Amino acid sequence: MWALLGALLAAGAAGAESFRDRLPQDEVIYFLLPDRFANGDPANDRGGLSGGRLVTGFDPTSKAFYNGGDLKGINQHLDYIQSLGATAIWLAPVFKNKPVQGKKGEESAGYHGYWVTDFTRVDPHFGTEQDMRALVEAAHGRGMKVYLDIIANHTADVITYRECPQGCPYRSKPYTAYVPAGEEHVKVPAWLNDIKYYHNRGNSTFEGESSLFGDFSGLDDLATENPRVVDGFIDIYGQWIDRYRIDGYRIDTARHVNGEFWKKFVPAMRARAAAEGIPNFHVFGEVALTSVDVAPLARYTREEGLPWVLDFAFFAAVRETVAGNAGTDVLARVFASDGLYQGGEETALQLPTFISNHDNGRFGWFVRADRPGVSDIEALKRVSLAYAMLLTLRGVPVVYYGDEQGFAGIGNDQSARQDMFATQVAEYQNDRRLGSNAKPFDENQPLYRLIGELAKLRVANEALRRGRQVTRSAAAKPGVFAVSRIDPASGREIVVAFNTSTDPVAAAFPVEQGSVQFKALHGRCAPEASVPGRYTVTLAPLDFVICAAGE
Repeated sequence: MWALLGALLAAGAAGAESFRDRLPQDEVIYFLLPDRFANGDPANDRGGLSGGRLVTGFDPTSKAFYNGGDLKGINQHLDYIQSLGATAIWLAPVFKNKPVQGKKGEESAGYHGYWVTDFTRVDPHFGTEQDMRALVEAAHGRGMKVYLDIIANHTADVITYRECPQGCPYRSKPYTAYVPAGEEHVKVPAWLNDIKYYHNRGNSTFEGESSLFGDFSGLDDLATENPRVVDGFIDIYGQWIDRYRIDGYRIDTARHVNGEFWKKFVPAMRARAAAEGIPNFHVFGEVALTSVDVAPLARYTREEGLPWVLDFAFFAAVRETVAGNAGTDVLARVFASDGLYQGGEETALQLPTFISNHDNGRFGWFVRADRPGVSDIEALKRVSLAYAMLLTLRGVPVVYYGDEQGFAGIGNDQSARQDMFATQVAEYQNDRRLGSNAKPFDENQPLYRLIGELAKLRVANEALRRGRQVTRSAAAKPGVFAVSRIDPASGREIVVAFNTSTDPVAAAFPVEQGSVQFKALHGRCAPEASVPGRYTVTLAPLDFVICAAGE
């Protein structure tokens, strides 16, 4: 089945000959942390270092240290990822990190990949350059794309300030910065070791000028307004495109870098990719916000040089309506604001959407946090409903690894980064899953099956990938949220309707005048419009339907 679907999607809507010709909105992205996914080679668990965990960074019993996953492990489970319906893999940073940092007694490891010292090579904890190349080539051989998570805002915490060696509060003028003995040449390329390329102003408060010039929780903040830094990162990340022919970049902490940097960097990356025969290089920035207000996100596409951003407004709206008790009009307001993005609705089609991630947490945790005492059955229904929205509404769906296994966790950050393999971390062992605590990589888990079903529908129906979205029903209370997705080539309509309430509901709403007969793609759909231009759905509590108008 999935080989056929892969061939269908690889062909694309216009008879393209290569998976590279797919547009960003054709993808279903699977986001994973290499250290937490699969351990293909235990020999690299310590990254080639000798000693205890404060030297090697490896402690499989701690959620704050390397647990052992690597690139070979990912390669060994490409069948699992593709069978879920994913067409692209987004890897958390794979670059060489400072193994351990933090104050005495508060140390943790760079297992997540965001504390880079060497931007030019793979972290030895994850494997070798050959392992990276083998993974990308294997994914490409399946028609799957590979996106890398990149950082330009900061490096690992190496620089120290004489005024306050244990951390300084932000100030507008630089501190007296120096590099401790023994670490003068730890960063690669070599120019990164020069303190003049950093702001050196202490820890950001994430407000005002400190948002651009302050250290992100102690990490060395780069002076990205400096032409040498701009050119340096264009060279660094251009080489990763040249070496591996990857298909896109997710940009970490993008809101903490000046827009002038992105206005030079992004066109350079897309030109570099085009020169390598990669025409639809997807570049999207992390602008971490917690509001359903679209304007602050859209500003980064209009003024700051980012073509696309992660859709945090979508995330917030789904949490408020499906995990919480907000009316479905919250979702409608988010989509009504799509015109605020540079490029309008076309740009919105290509915004990566998500409901769970490695920083904020998993949707299962949000449901339990927002609805204390919720039953496991209801929690599973709510997570299923949220994934139905993710995979059928406009945007590029990002599935966070482990959600399909029912992982929920008890918090954000480290508590949302469970091992997919047999874990030794007590907190992860005790995770109360949505589904069953079955064997690792269990393809019979209910969320795995649901995501696979919806991904199959998305692949098979261009309207769900590229179609214009029209809101048909929304209200100021929990209940029906319905949209139409209009096939851009044929004009065929697919109606998707969700019930966010715990009561059965029926609703009638407008549809296209030519949409008379319908067939069910998921759930029970009325076979005909009730009257011309009007369709009625009947929904069980926390359920959804997908109804396709006839030819």
